[in-house]
Amino acid sequence: MKVKDTNKRINHYKEKFKVCFNQYFEPQKKNLVLPLVFILIFYGIALFLRIKTGNNFYLLNFIYIGTALGTGLFLTTSLKRNYSGWGRRIPQLLIGTYMLLFIGVWMKENIQIEGFFFYIFSGIFTGSVLHYIIAKVAGPVVFNRGWCGWACWTAMVLDILPWKNPEKGRVRTLEKFRYASFLISLILVIIVWFALGPERLSILDNHVLYWLITGNLTYYVLGIFLAFFLKDNRAFCKYFCPVSVIMKLTSHFSLLKVAIHKRKCTECGLCEKNCPMNIKLMEYKKQGTRILSTECILCCTCVDICPEKAIHMTFKYDRGFKEYLNYSESKVIEKYNGENK
Repeated sequence: MKVKDTNKRINHYKEKFKVCFNQYFEPQKKNLVLPLVFILIFYGIALFLRIKTGNNFYLLNFIYIGTALGTGLFLTTSLKRNYSGWGRRIPQLLIGTYMLLFIGVWMKENIQIEGFFFYIFSGIFTGSVLHYIIAKVAGPVVFNRGWCGWACWTAMVLDILPWKNPEKGRVRTLEKFRYASFLISLILVIIVWFALGPERLSILDNHVLYWLITGNLTYYVLGIFLAFFLKDNRAFCKYFCPVSVIMKLTSHFSLLKVAIHKRKCTECGLCEKNCPMNIKLMEYKKQGTRILSTECILCCTCVDICPEKAIHMTFKYDRGFKEYLNYSESKVIEKYNGENK
């Protein structure tokens, strides 16, 4: 009797698990391909750096990041449409908090763009330099601007805000400010670098947390203000993020991009309407290309929202320099420009 009761309980829990699983998941074997590719790439980087440097940190660091990304990609492609957004949010939170709190605050690594400039000028290869090379300089050739959508600690906070789908298009006049932001960061570092003289490195090391805290607070305050003012969570990414200036250059050649299946697509417009970066996806479809815009952050919003499942991520080589973006000048900005002519 006890054996029969035990089997009944096991079968009961199996059925319960199956019902629960089917409620949230619709996995397919093909959904394992992209996650496994990412995991293998990051595990390969981890092993290579461990052998090359003898430092166990690189092994643990890239295994952690690769596992988080692989898990997120699997969830994104396997969860049902109503829940698939969590596939991206989970690695975004895991990697964003890890980079900011553990690498930045605990290990005192200057992972702001100013820290990258400082270390480049000094000729020192640090974790910050490696991070920028892999995630933001060379990495976009393979992963596109996946960092912006899946790991950025600034966007991690901004994506919590309620304006995920910008009602209006991009404000063209504000786009120049990210280049100004990049130049300001570079000029600030150059001034500090030459002003400090021989003691520049020791002073830099002693003030890493000040750079990190000040820089991030500035980004968060500005990002939240812009999101509220323009009703757009990703306004900071579009108009003021200095790192995007670097990533836009190399993401032209990215192997990983979003593609639209011509026959499946009914041109309902949901993808364009919900794209947080205001990309005209239908224009790329008409041109017969993948989404070549350097503004694409691979957030998979278009993939998740498409009722025909006509949008997916693909690996191949192509490039293009035409940006198809939705612009709609804000009346507030137009009024401001009119008053200052």
